[in-house]
Amino acid sequence: METTKKIKDGDVRAASRLIRNLEDRIPEAKTTIKHLFPLTGKAHVIGLTGSPGAGKSTLTDGLIDMFRKKGKTVGVLAVDPTSPFTGGAILGDRIRMQRHAEDPGVFVRSLATRGALGGLAKAVGDAIHVMDVLGKDIVIVETVGTGQQEVDIINHSHTVLVVLVPGMGDEIQAIKAGILEIADIFVVNKADREGSSKLSRELMAMLDMAPPSSFQGGWRPPIMKVESAFEPTGFNKALEDIANKIEEHHQHLVQKDMIGSRMRRKAAVELNEAIRASILEPVLQKLIGSGEMAGMIDKVMKKEVDPYTVAEDIAKRYLEGCL
Repeated sequence: METTKKIKDGDVRAASRLIRNLEDRIPEAKTTIKHLFPLTGKAHVIGLTGSPGAGKSTLTDGLIDMFRKKGKTVGVLAVDPTSPFTGGAILGDRIRMQRHAEDPGVFVRSLATRGALGGLAKAVGDAIHVMDVLGKDIVIVETVGTGQQEVDIINHSHTVLVVLVPGMGDEIQAIKAGILEIADIFVVNKADREGSSKLSRELMAMLDMAPPSSFQGGWRPPIMKVESAFEPTGFNKALEDIANKIEEHHQHLVQKDMIGSRMRRKAAVELNEAIRASILEPVLQKLIGSGEMAGMIDKVMKKEVDPYTVAEDIAKRYLEGCL
């Protein structure tokens, strides 16, 4: 309860420790998140996704400025690749946003994917709750940038920005990945590059071909262009327009009573993950600890049994209370 109070009072250190413990799956962290959960639901969660090198971190950095100018506090969860040596985040995104370190209205935290698919860390849902209770008006979740596995971000966000760059084959990748279906706002970044007009036209054509029913609540994703960050005037104006469009989308969700449906999807995912963690992980730990897992692996490797039969046997034993 003490940690809950500290986070509610805006203690960044307590929040950071809790997020770290959630990543490390420390049992006490689960108890704390249970106390925090009823206090959540106030923050506007923005997902930023796109392929590696699309400039997501630069855009995130600029959006922090725009929202701070609007008087909003901002939390950023930058999902970084996992270090193969430590299992921790490589921290590339947090290094880029270091200039906000002295601003008490901004809290940037890196999360490691630790093998999770979907471009997100396993702890990201709980980390969003921590940022929410910490009092952040805006929570930006920047995915790791794994291309076609980025769609999970929709399960945690109110507004999803899909960042594309000309000349990287992003328009083809977007079609393959189902990225079009999750985008609330398209951002064509580095639009001063050759091919940006072509990319915008192709996005427009794909939107034109989509059935009206695919635009939830009548919201057609706008296509926003951002030119080089080395041209501050144009760059800042583009970021201001994007920040305004994000707020417009949030207002649209409220007016169309769509916040509830998005939060129901998030709740379903969180419940699914919680059930999986509460059932699967203890069973695996017991099998590993007893040495039974090693024996089963040997049998599968020698083709004495297939993994599907083994899994079915484990499930049956669990349901019968024998495991």
